[in-house]
Amino acid sequence: MTATEVILDPTKRGYWTSDQDVRWCPGCGDYGILAAMQMMHTDLDVKREDTVFVSGIGCAARFPYYMSTYGMHSIHGRAPAIATGLAVARPDLHVWVVGGDGDMLSIGGNHLIHALRRNVNLTILLFNNRIYGLTKGQYSPTSEVGKVTKSTPHGSIDPPFNPISVALGAGATFVARTHDLDRKHMMATFKRAHEHRGAALVEIFQNCNVFNDGAYDNILKRDVRSDKLIDLTHGEPIVFGAEGDKGIMLVDGEATVVNVADVGTDALLVHDETRPEPTVPFAIGRLTEESSGVTPVGVFRSVQAPEYTSAVNDQLVAANAEQGPGDLDALLRSGATWTVD
Repeated sequence: MTATEVILDPTKRGYWTSDQDVRWCPGCGDYGILAAMQMMHTDLDVKREDTVFVSGIGCAARFPYYMSTYGMHSIHGRAPAIATGLAVARPDLHVWVVGGDGDMLSIGGNHLIHALRRNVNLTILLFNNRIYGLTKGQYSPTSEVGKVTKSTPHGSIDPPFNPISVALGAGATFVARTHDLDRKHMMATFKRAHEHRGAALVEIFQNCNVFNDGAYDNILKRDVRSDKLIDLTHGEPIVFGAEGDKGIMLVDGEATVVNVADVGTDALLVHDETRPEPTVPFAIGRLTEESSGVTPVGVFRSVQAPEYTSAVNDQLVAANAEQGPGDLDALLRSGATWTVD
């Protein structure tokens, strides 16, 4: 097989890798996410001419340059809105949205929640490093209380957003979390999100080794990971710990960490990502390292609901059948118009 044939083979990583030099800081977690994305695509039955990456502004927003697909490096915070237009106009495309915690949850928070509530067919990746990296280290909407940065020299007093809570509160039909130190987990999560019809959000814990190094060390270091990370598995009791001795129960609607030996396996919460209502996934998503010492990863919710693009196209078909083809020129000249000499 020649080098050209390898590059043109969708099952090879080279097919998905652009010719651009990757320009992130050495050691940035974005490298691992990019590799997982490129490798994951080799398992999909899609082609690059049918794939689009739309990003906003920030370090994560360089992503479209490094995927050998169509892409747009768009406006700060507006990637979900631009991607919505693309998804509605071209429902045949696979549209990905990429942004950081600042881009998505600060200036872009409004666009994100409405893309989710409308259930637009988008796969949204939220890189969460709890800091503004591109602008050199200001606190972000996900920075923890007390975070000392250039913009919070005495420590942040803002309670942070929980992206999982935001997505579930907006009614997202697919919500998941992964992290940049586990390529297999990322690939599996990205694939699940891609296969979902509707709005899918994946939060990715991502390390910024320059401005917020070690932000997730308390839960992601190898010697603590088994005791700190809860790997959600659909249909199974939520158990974790190196010895499988810890679990999650619902107590008065609140997800609570318990010792399995004290309550028994039958008392544990069985994870059901297909629950119609997001109440229980929301409770699970409220478990954080700060609140309970543990953090769940995996798929929180995956349900089916009417998808926005299909609904819009159904409206157009019905209107066309009832009223006939539209006249754009007549529409533009209707109503309050005037001629300027």
